[in-house]
Amino acid sequence: MGDMGNDRCVLGIETSCDETGVAIYHGQRGLLAHALHSQVALHAVYGGVVPEIASRDHVRRVLPLVREVMTQADITPSDLCGVAYTAGPGLIGALLVGAAVGRSLAFGWDVPAVAVHHMEGHLLAPFLEPNPPSFPLLALLVSGGHTLLIDVEGVGRYRILGESLDDAVGEAFDKTAKLLGLGYPGGPALAALAESGNRSRFVFPRPMTDRPGLDFSFSGLKTCAVTTLRREGNDPQTRADIAYAFQEAVVDTLAIKCQRALRQTGRRRLVVAGGVGANHALRARLTDLVAQEGGSVHYPRLAFCTDNGAMIALTGWLRLRAGVREPLCIRALARWPLDTLSTVSEP
Repeated sequence: MGDMGNDRCVLGIETSCDETGVAIYHGQRGLLAHALHSQVALHAVYGGVVPEIASRDHVRRVLPLVREVMTQADITPSDLCGVAYTAGPGLIGALLVGAAVGRSLAFGWDVPAVAVHHMEGHLLAPFLEPNPPSFPLLALLVSGGHTLLIDVEGVGRYRILGESLDDAVGEAFDKTAKLLGLGYPGGPALAALAESGNRSRFVFPRPMTDRPGLDFSFSGLKTCAVTTLRREGNDPQTRADIAYAFQEAVVDTLAIKCQRALRQTGRRRLVVAGGVGANHALRARLTDLVAQEGGSVHYPRLAFCTDNGAMIALTGWLRLRAGVREPLCIRALARWPLDTLSTVSEP
């Protein structure tokens, strides 16, 4: 069986949606290798992710990427102490590809396997950076499927403070981008269009900021964009002005809730992760906000904001080191509450 000594490696596999990510994490040397295949070109023609196409492409890509990262890292299966794979939440067919491959490789190589929570991977991604945060901290997880504010005392010690009651923030970006005639993925396209927007023409509401609490709601902003577009016309400048107003409302709403959460919890460190965490306007606003609050903000590098194998390999290492083991079965969960995870030791 795999020995969890610090001179050993963990293989991480991520297949929860439309990106196949594989990486090798070493207990002492950190991240040794990572590779990613994006399916954006496959799904762009449909304007969004098609689950069956995603699953089939993961089948084609995952084993070649495993071989690629093991060659990059110059390791063999005997150097591994475990295999980690994303088991949820996500698209069930896509998850099953990574779970089946990961669990089978672990069985064949006679090393332990661990099922990783996708959002825990995002939460811990900043620990891959040269100056990682320390616990306790506040985490804002913003992606296409999730918007979460979490009080984090340690790995697996999560208390959800707020979440979206409807669309996740990334989903709202994509839907609004589609309304504006932009391509897939919509979030980066909308952000780019917003740069040429008139800053004073439209002001959209900041949902749920006029009442106590830390929950979010973004579906109304999409409706606001639709009604504004119908009223003002569909010319290029109007679309850019709507994109700016939409992004500004989202960024401001997230900043208001983060400030509220920092003050309520007394935390001084904020982690921002997930695909929307790559948004430059959001990063600038939160960096200024946390500095004003006397704290520090931590992001993963841009390449690790979106789905990737590196965050799964790191999370798998931490859980394997703590003795977490997956039984001899293939398990995937389309829904998996983050606050049900077991507690493990800190990185």
